[in-house]
Amino acid sequence: MIILSSILFLIFLALSLLHLSWAFGSSWGFEDALPKNEDGKRMLNPKKLDSFIVGFGLLLFGCFYLIKAGIVPFEIPPFVISVASWVIPGIFLLRAIGDFRYVGFSKKVRNTTFAKKDTSFYSPLCLSISVIGFILGMV
Repeated sequence: MIILSSILFLIFLALSLLHLSWAFGSSWGFEDALPKNEDGKRMLNPKKLDSFIVGFGLLLFGCFYLIKAGIVPFEIPPFVISVASWVIPGIFLLRAIGDFRYVGFSKKVRNTTFAKKDTSFYSPLCLSISVIGFILGMV
């Protein structure tokens, strides 16, 4: 449990730092992380505040797994632990499955830079997060 929780924490920390860097003005990887239609038009136009909220949320997800594994001593009500243990991996499972158009394994648009990276990296990462999270949810 400690190893899997630590792996999730490190993944969430890296994703959090990336989103927070975008919130504070970095553009590294930003364009490639946004789904686009066949004409190259962005399907999402996040603001810096959006990146900050996502980055902070990802950091909280990572901390949750450290707390759940007992690595970080912090009291969370059992009900919250139970719900979060299924909701967090559920979010990433839904992301991996996708919206049936531009995102996830179910996407129809597959020729954009985002779509290629989504197929080879983003969606498999989300599925991996989901699987590890569900495993940890059962212990």
